[in-house]
Amino acid sequence: MKKINLSAYHPILDIQGHIIFANNGNVVLGYQVGNPEIYSLSEKDFEDIHGSWFQAFKSLPVSTVIHKQDIYRKSHYTANKLPNDTFLQKATHDYFKGRGYLQHSCYLFFVLPHNKALNAPKFVNPFRKVEKGIHKQMDHTVQEFIASVNDAVSFVNNSRRVSLVPLKEKEILELTNTYFNGFNEGFDTDIQLKKSNIEIGENHFDVLAINSELCFGDVVQSSKTNDKFTSDDFIFHQGFIDGLGLNLNENHIVNQIIYLDDKHKWRKLLDKKIEELKKSSNFGTQNKVILKKIEDIVAKINEDDSSRIIRGHLNIVFWDKDEAQLERIASKIKTEFKELDIVPYYPKGEERKNYFLNSYCCHASNFSNEDLYVTDLKHALCLYINNTNYQSDATGVIFNDRQHNIPVLKDVWDEKKKRIKARNFAIFAPTGEGKSFLANNILRQYFESDVRLVVIDLGGSYDKFAKLYPDKHIILRYEQGKNLGINPFYISDVNDLTPERLEDLGIFLLELLASGKSTTKAEEVAVKKVLRYYYQKGVNDTHSLENLYRFVDAKKDSLLETLHIQEQHFNIYDFLHILSEYVDDGLYSFLFNVSEDQTYKIEDKRLIVFELDEVKDNKEILSVMLKLIKSAIQRTIWRNKAEKGIILFDEFAKQLKFGNVLESVEFYYQAIRKQNGAIGIILQSINQLPNNSTSASILENTQVIYSLRNEKGYAELKNRLNLSSHDLNQLKSIRNNLTGDRKYTEMFIKIGKESNIFRLEVPPEVFAAYLTDGQENEAIMAIYNETNNMETAIGRFLQESQ
Repeated sequence: MKKINLSAYHPILDIQGHIIFANNGNVVLGYQVGNPEIYSLSEKDFEDIHGSWFQAFKSLPVSTVIHKQDIYRKSHYTANKLPNDTFLQKATHDYFKGRGYLQHSCYLFFVLPHNKALNAPKFVNPFRKVEKGIHKQMDHTVQEFIASVNDAVSFVNNSRRVSLVPLKEKEILELTNTYFNGFNEGFDTDIQLKKSNIEIGENHFDVLAINSELCFGDVVQSSKTNDKFTSDDFIFHQGFIDGLGLNLNENHIVNQIIYLDDKHKWRKLLDKKIEELKKSSNFGTQNKVILKKIEDIVAKINEDDSSRIIRGHLNIVFWDKDEAQLERIASKIKTEFKELDIVPYYPKGEERKNYFLNSYCCHASNFSNEDLYVTDLKHALCLYINNTNYQSDATGVIFNDRQHNIPVLKDVWDEKKKRIKARNFAIFAPTGEGKSFLANNILRQYFESDVRLVVIDLGGSYDKFAKLYPDKHIILRYEQGKNLGINPFYISDVNDLTPERLEDLGIFLLELLASGKSTTKAEEVAVKKVLRYYYQKGVNDTHSLENLYRFVDAKKDSLLETLHIQEQHFNIYDFLHILSEYVDDGLYSFLFNVSEDQTYKIEDKRLIVFELDEVKDNKEILSVMLKLIKSAIQRTIWRNKAEKGIILFDEFAKQLKFGNVLESVEFYYQAIRKQNGAIGIILQSINQLPNNSTSASILENTQVIYSLRNEKGYAELKNRLNLSSHDLNQLKSIRNNLTGDRKYTEMFIKIGKESNIFRLEVPPEVFAAYLTDGQENEAIMAIYNETNNMETAIGRFLQESQ
């Protein structure tokens, strides 16, 4: 057969759901395989997956054929999942659109062969119709087979590492047509079977295979060292034949076919073969090698009751539009095999055609004994590729994968709480590693997906990002001797005084008075009584701290008696003494010296930045500022529980120098649970968080972790966040590339229990928007001051710097 026209020789008689009734009498059950992301697995993970495949397959009926097919195709990133509305979104969309990458699809087929003896002759016409005894419907044999396969599939799915999803009829037909159409797009074509190679449309195909025990070296295992990321102090693992997967970066298919044979039949056959080899008069070197291999296999069978003898076949089909490239690809594949101490077989002519046509699921039972190696099932399963491309979520923040730098969406909000219970996050990175850059990237994307942001910043890192949205942001800067315009006691209407509002004001006052001491329930009730009385009886001018102070001072002789409060629960003289610092000409009176509350200014802003740079070294002012900010957040942002919101503490360590700040922030962590919100903190090192119960509570409620490169190591991060040893290996494998066309930083991201290394590569416009210091930043700000338009400023800066 020199030419095959699929419409004349279609291999499928009928499809019912995911069950294929093939032309040749075989019944095939097809599944799409969902694999973990590449680089996310540890040595133990590889062992566990290998173990679950073995447990799932070992009880399948004798004569079952299992065909795993991994298809890798060179593709171009379409960018249609990326938002494309704002200035920075458009820049990102256009920058990545069309970027090349290797797309991976993985399928698993269970075949009930028409010929149960599995003794195909050397060459079989795979398209030949078999009428006699063909399974055309669900007879008893087929139903039993389906039940066994269902058990195996359930076992794999319950392992939660790998998922098997039944294929749909449309997917099966599409896969069939794509395969026999030679992965050509836009036209149908015939298969031309030439002596030099197989030609289908514009593509030329070739094959390399493992078809005999002699191909293998001494060691086959479930994983091996990944040389690219392994260093002196840690070992990074990859699957045993991962070098033939995504890392090959060529159009190719890895087919692995397993024939489950009768163990006892094989034991007899092998014993007989050993006998023959021992008697052999011309006892050459080759015979000795074969004898040793067969003796090893028999020993394994006899030792291990759970062993399952199989015959197996592995081949790699590869293709290119340019015939001359096939030799180069073959050479790459051989190099990979050499690394594994495996010598592949290179089929020619009829053999090549046979391997190509029978690497289609319905024909997988057609391999003859000469095309198959004999081994144990555990050995064969080491040759499975158990990972795939980075997986994008339906929505999320855009990062880049580690393989091709293409965008990956990661849902770090997790609306349905599948991965995390609390969406609070922490960013760890030393100075100069780009933590503000990363925070800008995360916050900007949240902001553009309608999340409200409050940033408490000590360094002016969010100016440029904010100025891209002129009507939607407000920056409130603290300046020496001035207030922020926030009056927590202001109410425009008596109906504003809800029980929640009184609670919040009570906490505000107690924090102001307590200076870090814990308060009793009795003290809390007493303060709320005083506040309520003040709002009922106080002179109805603008309510403020000063006004409250005067009210309590005026009523100090009768207040406790009127409200039935004992002195130990509300000490009037302490109250007046401590608050005197904040009224009249007290040292900090300017903080509250505000008649009308101006928090209404922030009510409709979706990006609110409090810049407290000038105050970062003053414990008292910073502490009061954080309390004022908290009251403003509660009265504006947290009023609408349906609205998503994030509070970010940048340069958190500088705020943490003061004890009561930690308690104040812990309050946010507890309160945010009731809101549709998250809290983020940015630290140079986890050691900046004191090792106490308050910090432990904060870390416990932080379930999204970002870490950039840290030359000093990650031991403390591992200990305090209970990271796994593979998490630590991932952290140690971080490598940045800040030269060349594609500059990127790498970061570790852990969402709940899932972790991997991601990259951050951004287009020039986004890079310019996130810059926080240096000459380039000053140049952009100079243009902005002249034009008052950040988009124009960035555009002009990029033009001028080309």
